Amino acid sequence: MEQTLMLGVEGVRKTILHGGSSDMPRFITGTKVTFHFRTQLCDDERTVLDDSKKVGVPMEVVIGNMFKLEVWETLLTSMRVGEVAEFWCDVTHTGLYPMVAKSLRRIAEGKDPVDWHIHTCGMANMFAHHSLGYEDLDQLQKEPRPLYFVLELLKVEQPSEYDRESWAMSDAERLKAVPLLHGQGNKLFKQGRYQDASNKYKEAIICIKNNQTKEKAWDAPWMKLEKMAHTLTLNYCQCLLRTEEYYEVIEHTTDIINQHPGVMKAYYLRAKAHVEVWNEAEAHTDFQKVLDLDPGMRKAVRKEVQVLNMRMEEKREEDRIKYKGMF
Repeated sequence: MEQTLMLGVEGVRKTILHGGSSDMPRFITGTKVTFHFRTQLCDDERTVLDDSKKVGVPMEVVIGNMFKLEVWETLLTSMRVGEVAEFWCDVTHTGLYPMVAKSLRRIAEGKDPVDWHIHTCGMANMFAHHSLGYEDLDQLQKEPRPLYFVLELLKVEQPSEYDRESWAMSDAERLKAVPLLHGQGNKLFKQGRYQDASNKYKEAIICIKNNQTKEKAWDAPWMKLEKMAHTLTLNYCQCLLRTEEYYEVIEHTTDIINQHPGVMKAYYLRAKAHVEVWNEAEAHTDFQKVLDLDPGMRKAVRKEVQVLNMRMEEKREEDRIKYKGMF
């Protein structure tokens, strides 16, 4: 079955490949749509860029949540459950596809689509870093082209029919969720459930970073979110210390220090991580910076320096024994 339709949207053509078996769904703000997609170039080979069926995981979009590729909402809300349709979209609708595809590919590869270490908006990132990390997407970003999207609508759920994860929330809902997640993380940390606590802190950070991309970097609203993110990231680092992820602690705290060099707790946690990996000079430097920023930390720093000295002495003794018979 093939039927070519115009959707009343300039630059979009729809061809129904397989008709759906249900009535037309009700699409309102907050409706979650689950679907498979295949993206193809408009060349003679119909080159496939991305295919969710090959990845094995369908895509989910919440209507009205400002998904970066806005045209997908238009396409999906023209479909019935079970329908398969091909949409031709010109470049006015496909310009942001490379950025969307990068995030989807990172998820498929098991990576975090949200980069905590970038402190500018998405469009600024794209131009500042030049490469998206995928050659075909870089080419499409450099020379935008019309694309074919083949979509299969699998499921439509109303807002009351599913539990909303952070990605599916509105900006206001994310902000409201942050203190709740923060409190849950603190409670879990006190119970010694460090991995569970770190997951709560991480989810809260992602909520903040998603909202932050919509603000202008370094403006007051952006800075307010940045401060919230720092607090949560430092709590996250405390969990990482307990789970012995010392180099990740050093990475996150260094990022905060590079951006905001007056955050005492970042130096303190980085120093503790340096202690655990025998970075003696770096630990001493960070502990001194802690004292410069907050002399009231003298007692805590003195205790940590004693731990550092003990660990370094243990390591020197281990090295002495290890290399004793080598010379």
